[in-house]
Amino acid sequence: MEIVAALVGGLLILGVLWEGFETIVLPRRVTRRFRMTRFFYRRTWRPWSKLVRSHIPARRQETWLSVFGPLSLLLLLSIWAVVLITGFALLHWANGSAIMTHEGSAGFSTDLYLSGTTFFTLGLGDVIPRTTLARFLVVLESGMGFAFLALVIGYLPALNQYFARREMLISLLDARAGSPPTASEMLRRHGYERGMEALRQLLHEWEQWSAEFLEGHLSYPVLAYFRSQHDNQSWLGALTAILDTCALVMAGVEGACERQAELTFAMARHAVVDLSLVFQTKPLELRQNRLPPGQLAELRSGLAAHGVKLREGNDADERLAELRWLYEPYVNALATYFHVRVPPWIAAPGRADNWQVSVWERRKAGRTAVEGEEIGRGEHF
Repeated sequence: MEIVAALVGGLLILGVLWEGFETIVLPRRVTRRFRMTRFFYRRTWRPWSKLVRSHIPARRQETWLSVFGPLSLLLLLSIWAVVLITGFALLHWANGSAIMTHEGSAGFSTDLYLSGTTFFTLGLGDVIPRTTLARFLVVLESGMGFAFLALVIGYLPALNQYFARREMLISLLDARAGSPPTASEMLRRHGYERGMEALRQLLHEWEQWSAEFLEGHLSYPVLAYFRSQHDNQSWLGALTAILDTCALVMAGVEGACERQAELTFAMARHAVVDLSLVFQTKPLELRQNRLPPGQLAELRSGLAAHGVKLREGNDADERLAELRWLYEPYVNALATYFHVRVPPWIAAPGRADNWQVSVWERRKAGRTAVEGEEIGRGEHF
């Protein structure tokens, strides 16, 4: 029995150490089929999202879904700590509980207590190891506790930095492409003189953003669960709007930066496909066409009214359809998994950007609407 306990304890410790190394230290995607961290997130995200969507009002669902990322990270670190403490307690028990206590008796609960106080480096001194092996285990676990704390201290700021850099460019899209961002608004708002040059610069920045996004989210996949500050913004929505815009430019926008659009499209699609592999979301066909022929004609006429001419004809339509097929199934699969809305091609009419409104203005508009209803009801009497 002691041999089995020692083997189980050793496997628990080695498993957590290797999992922590792959998750925190190793700066590349892990291709191993089974990982405890991936298993943990897939087994906690789906019940959490299902619970939120079935029991939380629609206007508060995004807030509760955004809690999952930070909360799951703290829970995962806690699970690692508990498993390490349990593993060392099993090693102490397999060693015959070679410890001294004030009560004089020792058992697995005492081994667990010693392991916990050692891992967190409390150093209370009420439980003392008696043998050389027991002392070695105490020293080893104490050093491991220091290392665990150091990794956590370095890990959390790195996540915050990646998140801040990711969200900065997403927020900048607000005035350039609307809220939520759409390809039609992005092209329309660059329809002024020399606007295509500004669009080229914007797509160049998003090419770099896509590369940094890919590297950061392959190294730290948990970042994908961190949601944006506003309910109508998301990393997937912004990435989709960029891909839509690049597809339109590549399909034929007169005087546009086609080469830069090709480069940005390649990098953005690379990010979408690799994230699909990480989260094992198979390409999923859309139930409804995001851009049916009628909307495409409306898009053309709306852009032409602002000086942006989109090439017409079957060749242009087929080219656009081919480009959309390269990324839309992956985007749809990720949106279904993360419960994120894919932005439309054409922005809703009269929708204000996030920078144009505030909570006080919304409240004022709500009071005005209520007062108008009361006045209307009074006129009937």
